[in-house]
Amino acid sequence: MATPGSHSGRETVHRSRTTLGKAPVSPTWETVPRWFNSSGRTPMVMGPPLSSTTTAATSPYTPSPSTKGGSAFPALLRLPPLLPTTKATTTRTRERLRNAEAEVDKLRRAVEDEHDLVERLKREGDSPALPGTETARRIRELRRDELEENASAPRRATAGLFRAICSTDLLFLIDTTGSMASYIEAAKQQVRSIVNDIGKAFLDQAEVRIAVVGYKDHGDAPNIQFLDFTTSAEEVHSFLSGLSAGGGGDAPEDVLGGIRQAIGATWKHQTRVIIHIADAPPHAVHDLGAESDSYATPGSEPHGLTYAPLLSQLVTLRINYVLLRINDSTDRMAFAFLETYAAASANCTLLPGNKYYSSIASSPKRGVTNANAPLLFREAELGIAFSALQHLVVKAVTASATRTACRMTRATRGMTGPKLAPIGEDDDSITDVELETGPPRWDAPGWLDETLAVEGFSPDVVRHGCDTLDAMMEHDDNIPMSVLGLVIYKRTRPFAQGSLRKVSYALTAASTNRYVVKSYKRADSRLPHLTEGMRCQALCKAFALDFNALTGNSDRHPIDFVVTACFKSTTASNTCISMEPYLRGTYVKYNSNAGYVNDDIPAGDPFNQAAQAFSHFTFERSRGRFLVCDLQGVGGLLTDPAVHTRDPDRFVLSETNLGEDGFKLFFAMHECNAICRDLGLKSNGSTLEAPGGSSGDSSSGDFRATWPKMADTVCCCSNKLCGRILQRTTANESEKFPGYQWCDQCWPQLEVFTSKRVCVAPGGGGGGGGIPYHEFEASRFFYESQGRSTPRRCLAHGGDDTTRLRTVPASVRRDASVYRTAPASMKRWSAAATTATVVPHSSKVGDIGWAKACDSYA
Repeated sequence: MATPGSHSGRETVHRSRTTLGKAPVSPTWETVPRWFNSSGRTPMVMGPPLSSTTTAATSPYTPSPSTKGGSAFPALLRLPPLLPTTKATTTRTRERLRNAEAEVDKLRRAVEDEHDLVERLKREGDSPALPGTETARRIRELRRDELEENASAPRRATAGLFRAICSTDLLFLIDTTGSMASYIEAAKQQVRSIVNDIGKAFLDQAEVRIAVVGYKDHGDAPNIQFLDFTTSAEEVHSFLSGLSAGGGGDAPEDVLGGIRQAIGATWKHQTRVIIHIADAPPHAVHDLGAESDSYATPGSEPHGLTYAPLLSQLVTLRINYVLLRINDSTDRMAFAFLETYAAASANCTLLPGNKYYSSIASSPKRGVTNANAPLLFREAELGIAFSALQHLVVKAVTASATRTACRMTRATRGMTGPKLAPIGEDDDSITDVELETGPPRWDAPGWLDETLAVEGFSPDVVRHGCDTLDAMMEHDDNIPMSVLGLVIYKRTRPFAQGSLRKVSYALTAASTNRYVVKSYKRADSRLPHLTEGMRCQALCKAFALDFNALTGNSDRHPIDFVVTACFKSTTASNTCISMEPYLRGTYVKYNSNAGYVNDDIPAGDPFNQAAQAFSHFTFERSRGRFLVCDLQGVGGLLTDPAVHTRDPDRFVLSETNLGEDGFKLFFAMHECNAICRDLGLKSNGSTLEAPGGSSGDSSSGDFRATWPKMADTVCCCSNKLCGRILQRTTANESEKFPGYQWCDQCWPQLEVFTSKRVCVAPGGGGGGGGIPYHEFEASRFFYESQGRSTPRRCLAHGGDDTTRLRTVPASVRRDASVYRTAPASMKRWSAAATTATVVPHSSKVGDIGWAKACDSYA
């Protein structure tokens, strides 16, 4: 039976035989073995002896210089024809010929086996593993490159960003005909509270200006009443008091005249909002029937106005539009206005009670709910409960501010394509590439049409102790890295792209796990940028481990982050890529780095509640040093987060890091939920206003005082390309790989990719006995999951002992950060000290900080 990895069949070998009972056949040179005497020089040939007068030149046994039949066998096996068989041929001679034939057959088989073995070794030959010193050197070089890139990177100018985003121009567009008296009174009574609440929402750091446009119908005088923008709530209150409800002829009103006046106001701030309060539609934009409208034909009203040009001007001026619905007479108007905003990629919503709601639901273009949309169009229910006016207005203004934040941070966004988060990039000089249109065909032979041999880095967050998170927050050097080498099969044509990067489907050589690869469109070496994002994601996973343990959320609706690895191709210069698991399922964005909160998710959705509370938790747990947001993914498995930092020198290459302004944007929009309260989170927007509020000063009293030590209930999958958070009680473990834990997806692959390999140790016969080589079992998936090549030697001949790779004394397991930063000399405990002594086994790694742990062994 052919061994694993060998040829499926053996080439047929021609054998010349002497036929017994028939006329003897003259043996040839190939059928007679040639032996050497003890000196290794004089040839000795089985057969009749040569005459002393026969010379080499005339001897019939002289080898032919040509290779008979193109044979690849050495000259040792090629013999010229013997002398013609005569009556003197004896039975003894025939026996010698049969023995010679058997010896030749044996030698041929040996040559074949050697050839097969060489070919098999070529197939099994992975890239040689890096020694510990080389691994440490590469990590040091990476850190040096990161520091140089950080030093040369311009610091993000976010000072004043929050104030610029949240300073608001708010215009009330109010129908002042007879039926609106109660709403005018409500606006007058609540305007002071509205201004105060908006100020508090924006941490009293934003300027709020208010304007009012009151409109009636064409036959009324005055038809339009207008107060331009002012910061004085008292001036607005006085103007509202002077408005009288009356007039109105037919059912529609001069809404378009009011919009024209609103366009003419002195808009100044970046966040601009119209709050439209109306119980009647404009002329020619309704379902009331022509008999109810004196100007039923579009453009026939006295000023010749139509809605489309006016709405286009609102879009051009970047004015957000919120209609407070009182009855269904405005449904057609809301739908018509929405279409104009949707064409400009605004975030658009209609109330489910609107008769045109189903038209939006069936048309993605008309129902845009993108977190990156630059504008907002929203219909909200006011009804007869005008007491809700204050809450609706404040909510509309804060939601509009997130649209402004999106526009003002647009340089850090810009990704298109299904199920992918944006990549921070902005370069219009690079053209788009053709995208994959169909679903991925993972199992189709040849569909993944590009092979990459890569080397790079991945985070090594597999041991998480009670102080690991604190150490990682303290310094990037405490976020351990591993050196990886992989063979990746990817699809050349991407399925999503940004202006700088493209995203493709991918698999690895020894796993069925599915991945996506992000690469730059043009040759560019940006490994430090990619590795910084990788460190951000590793820090987020550390926060998630603590969060899940503290909330008991690990087995219900856990928060987790995919592992990102970064590589540089070994076959193509300056080709840098990042790789992460492919997410299957419905992709959801829970919040953004600029304050956006997804209101389309039901309030009780457990993953949404966990995501919003997690962002708040990261700020509180870090005592105001970090805030993780921009949460998006499938269920609780998230990717591409943003990390805002108080330290301006931390994560400086991340274009989504808005610093302390990012903190403010989050708290301006965040509403605490049950999980926030269960965790006892105390910080809020006022924390940032207090002296040293985001300085992490424990004496400020705005943070939870203490945190319990994390219970040892969660761990991570040991596959460095997976790293999924697991419950220890349900994690899969194997006696073959002690100290490793595996998720349900990775666990069966340990055996699926286990095969026999040839030991290449010198004298591989294992002590003699005539055996040319021997085999041993190895799991290619296991070694790929650790970023290492599959061993070429068995354990007896110095191959990897997987039992020596993970386990460390219990005192060190309790604090992973100590183990990761300890000198190598502290990591070599004797077997007598513990029953699980397993440390990186290279004795050549010096005490060189966190790099010296040589994570390719861990």
